[in-house]
Order: sequence, then C-alpha cells, then structure tokens
Amino acid sequence: MENKTDMITNTGDTENISPNPLPVCIHNEFCGGCMHQLMPYEKQVMMKGKEVLSLMEKKGADLSGLREPFEAEQLKPAPQLYHYRNKMEYTFGDMVKDGPMTLGMHKKGHFMSIVTVDNCQLVPQDFNILLRLTLDFCTEKGYRFYHKKSHEGLMRNLVLRRGERTDELLINIVTSSQGEFDETGYIAAIESVKERLDGNVVGIIHTFCDSIADAVIPESFKVIQGRDYYMEEIMGLKFKVSAFSFFQTNIAAVERLYTEAVSLIDDFEGKTVFDLFCGTGTISQVLAQKAKKVVGIELVEDAVESAKANAKLNGIENCEFIAGDVFKVIDEVTEKPDVIVVDPPRMGILPKTLDKIAAYGTEQILYISCNPKTLAENIVYLKEYYGYQPVILKAYDNFPMTKHTEAVTLLVRQKPEI
Repeated sequence: MENKTDMITNTGDTENISPNPLPVCIHNEFCGGCMHQLMPYEKQVMMKGKEVLSLMEKKGADLSGLREPFEAEQLKPAPQLYHYRNKMEYTFGDMVKDGPMTLGMHKKGHFMSIVTVDNCQLVPQDFNILLRLTLDFCTEKGYRFYHKKSHEGLMRNLVLRRGERTDELLINIVTSSQGEFDETGYIAAIESVKERLDGNVVGIIHTFCDSIADAVIPESFKVIQGRDYYMEEIMGLKFKVSAFSFFQTNIAAVERLYTEAVSLIDDFEGKTVFDLFCGTGTISQVLAQKAKKVVGIELVEDAVESAKANAKLNGIENCEFIAGDVFKVIDEVTEKPDVIVVDPPRMGILPKTLDKIAAYGTEQILYISCNPKTLAENIVYLKEYYGYQPVILKAYDNFPMTKHTEAVTLLVRQKPEI
C-alpha cells in the first residue's frame, strides 16, 4: 500500500523535495543496497546531477549544441522515495561462516556473506513478509543453502515480482536439484500469510538451477500454483510479464521517463521507427500508436516473445519484434528507419554496432540510458565519426537512495557545411 509520505509532489524542482521521511534502515550497517540513505534527498539529487555533468566532461561529450543547457539541479527527482521496486532477487547464504542460514542481499564488500533484509524500505512490505516466511520455512525444514565454493546445498534464491498497478504477486523459489523441496508445504505456508499481504499472489514457481554461476539461470521450472506471469499497466497499455522477463523496476518513474523521451522526437507520425534493445517492447508499443511501423530488436528471446504477446494483447498490429544481436539482426531487416530509438544495457553500445546504426543516416537518434558513463562515450563516438550532436539532455533519479541514474538524449545529425 502506497505511503503518501513516499511521494514527491513536484518532480522537477528540488526546492520542493521532502526530507527523507523514513528512519534509517535497520539493515544499513551491512547491506550495500542504499548507499546514499544517510544523505538528505535534495543532496542526493544534486550529487547525481553533478555526476552526469562530470561524466560528460571527462569523456569529452560536446554539450554546446543543447537547446537548453543542462544544469545539475535539473536532474528530475524520483516520484516516489521508498517501496518503489517491483522486483527483488534474494540469495540464500549465511552472514558468518557456519552461522544460521540467511536470505537477502550481499554484505557490503563481501561476496560470500548474505544479510537478511526483511525490513527493506525500497520494496513493498509484501516482499519483506514473504522473505521472512520463506527463510523461516526453509530453516524449520532443515534445508541447507547452496554454497558458492563447494557447490553443495539446496536453497539458492527467492525472486519476488509485483504489478504496481495490478497488485499481482509472483513468487519464484529457486533451488538446486540436490534434494527435495516441500512444494505443498511451501504453498500452505504462503496461504497462511495471505491476509497480511496487500497484493494478490497469482503464481508460485519452483525453478531448478545447478549452474555454478551466482545467478538465477532457469535450467528448468514448474508452476506449482497459479501462473508463471503477472500483469502490469504502463502508459495505458497492458503487459503480461513472465517470470524470467526483464521489466522496468520502477513503474511510476519509467512511465514519466518514457513519456518525456517520446515527446522529444520532433515528428514520427506515419514513419518507420527502429527500437533497438527493445526489451519487452514497452516503448515500442507507445511509439506504434503514432508511427507507421515499429521494428523492435532484442537479444533475449523470452523478452521478444513477451513483446509479441503484449502487442497482441493491446491490439497493436504495426510492431515487428525480432530476437537476436542488434549488430547481426539489423542487416536482415529490409525496412529503413526514419527514426531510431536505442535503450541499451549498462555497457552501452559497442562501436561496431554504432557504425551500423549511424549508417542509416536518420535525422534523429533517441538514446535512453541506464548508465550516463557509457552514454557519454557513445555521444562522443557518434559526434566525432558521424556528426550527431546532442540537442537535448535530461537526467532522472529513478532509484533513490542508490547510486543509479538514468538519462535521455536526443541526437540530431548535423548537415555538413558547404
């Protein structure tokens, strides 16, 4: 349930930001998730704005062509300070060697130690309830956690997901195949706390993973109750989010970012738009409401299947989604884009891929970034080799109390001087 003190009424003016309304998290000493929690929020916003400018300067990004100069105080604060995360991936382990089993996040600076975070302030309270229930259930059963060095043990992860607009909860318990997990008992345990939950549990999944990698790799899984997806709504569109699909973590913040990002494109009505690194096709479907056609390309096949299903769910027929590496797939597309939108992962876009993107010679490239550092590097490359000049730069704090910052820039191809 949303706490009114979590909200910021004016998301474009740091002078009206409320002070941090909640007390310091009890996990703060050991958990590294909220590294800026002790800093007043207005200072967090200013610091992140300065970081964006500093990165642009250090990488040599030319911002002289901006229609309006970007200042640190223009970084847009979050629409919600707490309880904004709709997905968490928790790890089983121990806090100290041979200590009691824990479930939560990695301890600051310690790969092997796990801190139980059942009072986290960034997630819905439902997540804290389900984390504690799961840890107690597994402890009572005498299950051992999967050890990262010996590669022995049963319990690996708990992944929780929630529909912000639908209140649907999806629970994914991840184990190795080294023993039996009491699925029936776990369902009963979850049933016992349903009245305490604000959300509605729509699915419980049991995933099996024997990979030595410290990641949730669904080698196989089964639905032990309900379904393997939850529903969400963004910008008037409905989305079916499967258990393993990437989806935006902060719905209110990304909705604002996408709305403002799309508005930066001068004119794409009746035109062909490429949405590269499109994920589950959220922004593709927004663009499709005006564009003649949208071609979305994404490496993760599961995300592409979700994008296709969601477009069908929303009655959108002018989107084509293709699974594969953008660098390779882009050569196979027969259409030529009028506008290109890119939303790459944190590593940014490799030069060889930028070469192919720029070769289309579109007047505009809209770049949505979750990492201002690689954004700056890509801006420099596109300007130096292809004459693309950033004309608008916006930055957003979509993940308050953490180190992460998002940014959007519109790049316009400069015509060569005669």
